[in-house]
Amino acid sequence: MKKKIAIFPGSFDPFTNGHLSIVKKSLNLFDEIIIAIGYNEKKNGYFSIEKREMWIKKIFFFEKKIKVLSYKGLTTDFCKKLNIDFIVRGIRNTTDFNYENSIAQINKILLPRIETIFFTSNSELSVISSSVVREVLKMGGDISKFIPKEIELQIKNDFKKS
Repeated sequence: MKKKIAIFPGSFDPFTNGHLSIVKKSLNLFDEIIIAIGYNEKKNGYFSIEKREMWIKKIFFFEKKIKVLSYKGLTTDFCKKLNIDFIVRGIRNTTDFNYENSIAQINKILLPRIETIFFTSNSELSVISSSVVREVLKMGGDISKFIPKEIELQIKNDFKKS
C-alpha cells in the first residue's frame, strides 16, 4: 500500500508555534510529512533558506515521520516530482481560508490528483505569523510565546547580526 505523504509548504521565515501546531495536527493523518521551504525569487527572505531548514530540522529532530526540504518553482511540480498526493495548509481566519481555497483550486487544476487538507489553528495561535514575529523582533519584544523554544535563541542571535 502506498504511503500517505503530505507536503506542508511555506516560507517559514521564521517557523512559528502556529506552524508547529499544524504539523502536530497533521501527524495523525499521514505516514510522512515533508515540510517544504519554498524559495521565491521575488521575495527576499529575512532569514536564509539554509538557516530555516536547519531550525526546522532541529525542532523535529526526534520525529521520524518528518522530513525538511526546500524547493523552487510551483508546489504542484514539487508534489509531482516526489509523488505526493496531499498538501497541508493552516487556516487562521476567513481571509486565510478564502486565499488558501483559491490556491487549492488552482493546484487541483495544475495537478488533478492533489488534495489540500486544511487545519484550523488554535485560537491562541491565530494571530501568530512570521511577519508578526519579525515585527516584534524589530521592536525588541519578547518572541518566546510565538516561536518553538528549540530555535528561539538562534533566531534572536541571527536577528541581531542582520
